[in-house]
Amino acid sequence: MHPAYSVIFFTTASGAGYGLLAMLGTFAAFGLVPPDPWFGAVAFALALGAIAFGLVSSTFHLGHPERAWRAYSQWRTSWLSREGVAATLTFVPAGLFAFGWMFVGENGGIWGALGLVVAAAAAATVYCTAMIYAALKTIRAWNHGIVTRLYLALAVLTGSLWYNALAWLFGHVSPFAPLVVIIALSYGFWLKRRYWMYIDGTHAASTVATATGLAGLGPVRLLDAPNTQENFVQEEMGYRIARAHATKLRRYAFFLLFAIPAALVLIGMEASLWLGLPCAVLAALSASFGVVIERWLFFAEAKHVVTLYYGADAA
Repeated sequence: MHPAYSVIFFTTASGAGYGLLAMLGTFAAFGLVPPDPWFGAVAFALALGAIAFGLVSSTFHLGHPERAWRAYSQWRTSWLSREGVAATLTFVPAGLFAFGWMFVGENGGIWGALGLVVAAAAAATVYCTAMIYAALKTIRAWNHGIVTRLYLALAVLTGSLWYNALAWLFGHVSPFAPLVVIIALSYGFWLKRRYWMYIDGTHAASTVATATGLAGLGPVRLLDAPNTQENFVQEEMGYRIARAHATKLRRYAFFLLFAIPAALVLIGMEASLWLGLPCAVLAALSASFGVVIERWLFFAEAKHVVTLYYGADAA
């Protein structure tokens, strides 16, 4: 699939924003962060700003952005529509939670319960985003249960890394934020490794023979190309990436998204402010770049079955 940057930035930025919202709601509900209004203002601005940036960037992938509102009407059958509904509804409890934190000066009690609602709504929205791709049976690399878990894990990872950086900045450091980061790092790496093993090690379910219904007649191949120049379908769904290039980018994604943040967070856990703060910020920035590379590969390595009709051997 063609890796459109508008969609890549949408899924990565909104994922980090919802992950940060979930961290704020969960940590507040369990009394692990004081209701510091300045901390809350910066944290909510960063989370909601990332979500808004992601939503706006996604409209650049639409042929008619002015018609985006129509997607809300298809929530019964479309995961894209459900994502839009969930994203919109999340702003309601998030706004109330932010009001209680910054203006009432409370983030526990009833406000903490509201924070758990925010965390659940954020998780539901990320799940809907993942299901947009996981529900597509025509793309083998996406039609797998691991995709939804991976999207959720990486949202928690990037969100918790930015929460940890803000906690260092405002002096609200605790062992719980780095613990969440390490758990998310470990689980995210395990899932990503399994995902890459899955797309590399399993045989494609569809071939030219199965697509044409001629599998029982022996080898099947195209006699001639269906067109003389590339069309929209080939440009969007027939993207190809060299194996060596993909391997190199996987290595970059591993180091930026998992290895470097893990090392920096572990160093920061036992460091003073002058070392812990830059380590936390660098860890968050590294993961943010790493998840963009990971998401680019997520699209570039996926093959749509329609490519069988344009010369692909399998998909």
